[in-house]
Parts: sequence; structure tokens; C-alpha cells
Amino acid sequence: MLRSLSSGVSGIQQFQNRLDVIGNNIANSNTIAFKAARTDFADAFSQTLQVSSASSSGSGQAGMQVGSGVITSSVKNIFTQGALNRTGVGTDMAIDGDGFFIVKDPISNSEYATRAGDFRIDSNNYLITNKGLRVQGWTNAALGSRGDIQIDAQNIPATTSPTATLTTFSIGRDGSVNVHMNDGTEYVRGVVMLQRFTDPQALLKEGDNLYSGIAAAGPLGGATPLSESPGTNGLGYIESSALELSNVDLANEFASLIATQRGFQACARIITTSDEILQELVNLKR
Repeated sequence: MLRSLSSGVSGIQQFQNRLDVIGNNIANSNTIAFKAARTDFADAFSQTLQVSSASSSGSGQAGMQVGSGVITSSVKNIFTQGALNRTGVGTDMAIDGDGFFIVKDPISNSEYATRAGDFRIDSNNYLITNKGLRVQGWTNAALGSRGDIQIDAQNIPATTSPTATLTTFSIGRDGSVNVHMNDGTEYVRGVVMLQRFTDPQALLKEGDNLYSGIAAAGPLGGATPLSESPGTNGLGYIESSALELSNVDLANEFASLIATQRGFQACARIITTSDEILQELVNLKR
């Protein structure tokens, strides 16, 4: 009887975990580039009542086991492509295909991956996230230096007028930061680079649309993660003036919510029934 109690309790606990995941998915249905998660269950340890065996005549005895409930085997993020939404903001970027932006904390030098491209330009002309992390890429037209992306009039071609100033900029599908000067000169200031992973499930959500655990996720470059230009090594392209929307499927989430709720209720009924039978056993003494 205690087995059914523990099985019911384990079911309640694991269905609560699934409810938490579903609730988080629904809450983030409008979060930029949010990736939905799913909860996978596995059966818990089973107590062996009889070991299976074979006899010389070919008629052996079958094994008998009684399970002890359910456990959560994994909570997996679903890295499918979200819809792209045009914003008209030049610093907004969306990845069309595989890959992540790499951003760096200028204080701790810690690097994070993100799919959210709602960037902006700070007072020093660095391309940053809303939390001040700097977008990484090639920092010059020669593509020979990696670091923080700046959108300014540095490294201008020799043919550009010394008094020319920056008027506008644009981001190409290949990540190139194209600077336009008021004398008509255009040149590539740098390139926004992307990273992809062989095991993105190893990434850990840190909040603010950031992922840590880059080294454990199998990045390009291996032990020394090395970002690459968009459109190379299986990476997707960058769509400028656009953002990737959440990939949460509300219809699917609400269907899962209903099924999970019924599963939770069934496990609660197991506990109630076990309690009633235990009460009958206690009453046998009367």
C-alpha cells in the first residue's frame, strides 16, 4: 500500500514540474526569441519481486517487478525557428536559420549566447544588448581582429574625405556592418559573427534571453570557441531591422496543460484511494 502512496506522490511532484514548464512557456509567448521547453518523464526504480530464469525444458519463470513511480528525465529546450517580425529599427537583428549571437560582459569578460537581437548603440558607439553586453564580431574591414562591434567612422578608407562624417549604417545578411558617410563613401566597418552548437541542450538559461555553458554545448572551435560569419559552417543569415518571435505554440501548450492537469488529478486520486484503504486496515481492530 505504501508503494501506491509513493507512486502517487512522485506523480504529483513530476506533474507539478511539467505545469511549471508549461506556465513558463505561456508566460513567455511574447518574449523575443524565446525557446519553449518540454518535460520528459521516465519510470522510477522498480522493486524486483521475482527474477526471471530459464530452464532446460525451455519453460522458465517470468520476472516480476513493481514500479515506484515516475521521475523527470529531462527538461529540453526546443530550438526551432521562431517567426520573423519586421520592426524598421536598424539595430534590430534576427537570425534566419541556425546560430546564436555571442555577447560579452565588458566588466567580467564572460560570454553568453543569445537569439534575441534587440540591440542598441551606447554612448561609445558599441552595439549592445539592453543589459549593456557587447555584441561580438570582426571589428575591421580586413576581418583580422575579433572583439566588440562598434558602429562609427573609424578605419575609414583612404579615399574618404577627412572631414566626412557618418550618416547612416546598415547590417547585411552576411553580418557586415556597412557604414555610409556624408561624402557618399560606403565601407564595411566590421562583421557581426554567429556561433552554433552540436548540443544546444547543454546551454543554460541565465535570464534576459541569455545562455551560458557555451564550452559544454560543443561550439565551433571546440575548446576555444570561435564564432564565424553568417552563412558559413551551417550558420544562418542575419535579417536586419527584424526580430525573431517566440516559438511557443499556445494551442499545443494549452492542450498539454489540460492533459497535465488531469494527470495531476489522477495521481491525487491514487493518494486518496490509498489513504482510504489504509484507513480500512486501521479499522480492522475495531
